[in-house]
Amino acid sequence: MDKIKIVGGRRLQGTVRIGGAKNAALPALFASLLTSHPCRVVNMPRLRDTASALAALAEMGAETEADGRVCCANLRSRHAPYRLVKTMRASILALGPLTAKWGEARVALPGGCAIGARPVNEHLSGLAKLGADIRIEGGDVFAKAPSGGRLKGARILMDIPSVTGTENLMMAAALAEGETILENAAREPEVADLASMLTRMGARISGAGGGVIRIEGVRELGGASHRVIPDRIEAGTYLAATAACGGEALLRDAPAALMDSVLEKLRETGAEISVEAGEGGECDLRIRMHDVPRAVDATTGPHPGFPTDMQAQLVALNCAAEGGSAVTETVFENRFMHALELARMGADIQVHGNTAHIRGRGGR
Repeated sequence: MDKIKIVGGRRLQGTVRIGGAKNAALPALFASLLTSHPCRVVNMPRLRDTASALAALAEMGAETEADGRVCCANLRSRHAPYRLVKTMRASILALGPLTAKWGEARVALPGGCAIGARPVNEHLSGLAKLGADIRIEGGDVFAKAPSGGRLKGARILMDIPSVTGTENLMMAAALAEGETILENAAREPEVADLASMLTRMGARISGAGGGVIRIEGVRELGGASHRVIPDRIEAGTYLAATAACGGEALLRDAPAALMDSVLEKLRETGAEISVEAGEGGECDLRIRMHDVPRAVDATTGPHPGFPTDMQAQLVALNCAAEGGSAVTETVFENRFMHALELARMGADIQVHGNTAHIRGRGGR
């Protein structure tokens, strides 16, 4: 069994296989609402969020299996209730598919992790431009397709490149009448992965992964089996842990091509990272860390910048590094809550505004 273990007191050693990306699996599950044909999300991680997504789909009448099989042929409800989605922000991804395929939707405003405001304005304004009637009552978003049942293609300039906003509008536009152009779209790999699944279902999408996405709407979509990409954040977390503690680790099925900014920062700490041929066409990542890591500065940003989901791991690494560093968060305004916990553990860390200033301990 693959595992990474502690050897020699604190150093890490071993092999681990990287699982599927949660942030790719969740939109893929909700994409099943766009068709009456069976879909399957392969390589889906078994997590609370994916279980909650399956439960929400089942509540609406979908046939679901724990292995990622979903069929929405007999959907009896267009309501994703708060009691099921309060801990999962991705529930908002039901809004676009329900409106586009089933003509109406009622989705509870999402809860989720407390890392600052995550407004759904991009979702709502974009759907309105596609012709949906939108209103909010009692903590629920109600959306209804225009008379005639189909949304209408439109040019949508997004204020910010919201990942879930881009995904929601891309799914809705897949069944809209005419062409939709999403400008200032999110460039994250998970967006391109969803577009790959939608294309397998029969959607006509170009430009996903770039700032401008074009969707030519079709009347209906079919089923598909789609293998989601490996989790770049899971891989980055293992790499950061090994760099902080020292040692050597092999990450199988790691999405190295999606991790340029993370790999570059970790190499700056002194880590030796190589990409190796893996099994079945996938690649592996090997990291070796022999010395105390060097502290590195970083600023988070949308892809291909340094991912906000790797910010806490880099801060922790810098606490064990040699020298001072500054890590600036530009995506969420309240994502340094972990700094207080690190300080309680003895870290020399101060947060000023959106920047954490760290003085590393210079040893393990």
